[in-house]
Amino acid sequence: MKIDKKHNVDLILLADDDVDDRMFFASAIQELCSHTKLVTVNDGETVIKWLNTTEKLPDIIFLDMNMPCKNGAECLAEIKQKERLKNIPVVIISTSLDEDMIKSLYESGAKWYIKKPSMFAHLKILIAKAIELVSTVNTTTPTLEKFLLTVANK
Repeated sequence: MKIDKKHNVDLILLADDDVDDRMFFASAIQELCSHTKLVTVNDGETVIKWLNTTEKLPDIIFLDMNMPCKNGAECLAEIKQKERLKNIPVVIISTSLDEDMIKSLYESGAKWYIKKPSMFAHLKILIAKAIELVSTVNTTTPTLEKFLLTVANK
């Protein structure tokens, strides 16, 4: 599985405090779309600092829900309040499937939600799906029922 350059995703920002999860994500990006640059940070405050100081904004942001300093929901709220950042698609990644939290993140403007899979192959499928969705339906908001990206819902 490869993602070609037509998807126009040149820069991805990943925020996750787990070193192993960042490594797996980076490996998946390398295998899926080696032309895409990946920037990784390990906490919520660094996400906001990086976004506020970078010249080139990412095409998509993947935020871990449970990070130190600021969690994914706090980062999402701050991103959506800033004119310069509010249109960047944000995908929340979490180990949780708490329905109230998922609904709250949807209402706060996250584009999609991914439950962290235990298999690397599934992680690649979900990242690929998110990237494809960003490049094809970036302007539309999915329904709450389609907000949760899974390996099964293609």
